[in-house]
Amino acid sequence: MKNSILFTYIFILIFMISTAIFAQEKKIPDYSLTDRKDIPVDYTWKIEDIYPSMEAWKTDKEAAVELISKIDETAAGWTSSSSKMLALLDLLNEINLKSSKLFSFASHQANTDMSNTQYQSMQGELQSIFVQMSSKLSFLNPDIIALGYEKFGEYVTTEPKLEIYRFMAEDIFRSKDHILPEDQQKIASLTGLFSGSTNRAANMLNDMELPSAEVTLSTGQKVILNYANYMKYRASKITADRRMVMNEFWKNQKKFENTLAILQDGAIKQHLFSSKIRKYPDCLSAKLFGDNIPKEVYLQLIKSVKENLSPMHRYLKLKKELLGLDKFLYEDIYALAVPSVEKVFTFDEAEQTVLEIMKPMGSEYQDALKLSFDNRWIDIYPNKGKQSGAYSGGIYGVHPFVKINYDGSYNAISTLAHELGHAMHSYFSNKYQPFPLSGYTIFLAEIASTFNENMLMDYLLKNDNDDMFKLFILDSYLDQVRGTLYRQTLFAEFELAMHERVESGQTLTADWLNNKYLELTREYYGHDEGVCEVGDYIQNEWSRIPHFYMNFYVFQYSTGIIASMAMSDYVLNNPAEYRDKYLTMLKSGGNDYPMEILKKAGVDMTQPEPYSAAFNRFDRMVSEMEKIVSKLKEQKKL
Repeated sequence: MKNSILFTYIFILIFMISTAIFAQEKKIPDYSLTDRKDIPVDYTWKIEDIYPSMEAWKTDKEAAVELISKIDETAAGWTSSSSKMLALLDLLNEINLKSSKLFSFASHQANTDMSNTQYQSMQGELQSIFVQMSSKLSFLNPDIIALGYEKFGEYVTTEPKLEIYRFMAEDIFRSKDHILPEDQQKIASLTGLFSGSTNRAANMLNDMELPSAEVTLSTGQKVILNYANYMKYRASKITADRRMVMNEFWKNQKKFENTLAILQDGAIKQHLFSSKIRKYPDCLSAKLFGDNIPKEVYLQLIKSVKENLSPMHRYLKLKKELLGLDKFLYEDIYALAVPSVEKVFTFDEAEQTVLEIMKPMGSEYQDALKLSFDNRWIDIYPNKGKQSGAYSGGIYGVHPFVKINYDGSYNAISTLAHELGHAMHSYFSNKYQPFPLSGYTIFLAEIASTFNENMLMDYLLKNDNDDMFKLFILDSYLDQVRGTLYRQTLFAEFELAMHERVESGQTLTADWLNNKYLELTREYYGHDEGVCEVGDYIQNEWSRIPHFYMNFYVFQYSTGIIASMAMSDYVLNNPAEYRDKYLTMLKSGGNDYPMEILKKAGVDMTQPEPYSAAFNRFDRMVSEMEKIVSKLKEQKKL
């Protein structure tokens, strides 16, 4: 009897221990208040793959300075022969390659430990060095234009190694009407000394120096509303908490709106200065010219989205129903519409999921993904002083680096898949293209990232029999599309309005920015139609959107997901045929203009088909979500 009791006790003890271990495994580490130096190395990216030490960075910086000193000598008579042209272009190529490594090392370090001023100093030092180098190169474009297209072609025939610079030269010939004379270019290049200062000041204010509000949740817990906690608690399943958190966060942000408005105004006026001195009709034309994108693509995006707000409004009404609300407020946007499905995914589980969803892409893609997980390409968890958000940055000759702030949510897996889409684009571009042709444009980059999100959603929908979980997945995915397609287009329209106001000779004030942002937010979210009530408090949300300093960046999120929706459907329906087309896009880097690269992948953004496909897909998924809700209600599970 004693043995039986003892055995039972041991069994229970083992069960309790194993359960505790399992619970521990499912717990997501919290390093948000931990200094960077104390983070376990396995959770950090392998920064030493760029430089093994600070001394190595300094040595390479001095090597870059030495190479820069050779520019004047090498540039003498550089267009007089194909060999001299090759010598200069190869020298510049080597300098640019070192520049990429030097800046990446400093910026990646700075972004994971923003309190360390050494990294900020390193970035400033590099900026001064390379701005001075840029001023040395003011002769480059005018000399190529003076040489002429035909003569350049003869040089390529004489010296085939110049072939990798052909696309660059052809783009210069296309841009000849906007290229400044050498003396003016020298002056214009000096603006690089301060052109990013407004952005850096806004980031420092928002991420480091702006005092955070403190709130008390319904549980009695006191929370410091830094941005990480704001992101967490704005999605609270407790209605009163999420509404209070959003109101208090933006109420606190409003204290600094005038300073942030001045910074935003300064950034837009820098864009205007740059466009005017290069003889573009407006800022948007100046931005789109570089990628050879028709202005109509930008305007058509805004027009198409505003004509197709109804699917998103149907989705918001469904969220209201699922959340059991009498009135749907903007504060409820980020709440999970399926609160009964609460899942935490460890990072190991996220890794296995991402590998599984990308199997249709074949072994070459899979092998590259495994490299990212096995070789510490990813910086995983938040730490004290780490920049918020996520990004991926590729370094030619090294590998991509992915920064995330993983919290175990479904959204965190989606973010991981998103950033690894960027990483794979960099990996394949760098592998298959020479350095001068490896840099793909942002217009293409957001396709690779949202393509992975589409694959994640489709895989989970097809491979899970739990209708409640499917509902959860649909809600999560549709909310991602809402944020990427609809919200980013709202941002694009707001950004266009800011530029047009400055172009008309006006100043961006906090009052104007607040009123315009609130007007557009209410239009997109159906405030006047009773879909979603948008309160006055959200009017200064613009002040925490870093992309507004990046000169017409955000529209590419929207065009990217439109293209990726079409591509993911192609690959899933016919992987043998379209897998290679998609991989061709990833491997093309920047060897052609993005619209042409996309056409090779089967998507023409000048035509209405991709836009229609995107909105039809969104509409179909809302319908599928409505069917599942109806079914679960009949089963009395909702």
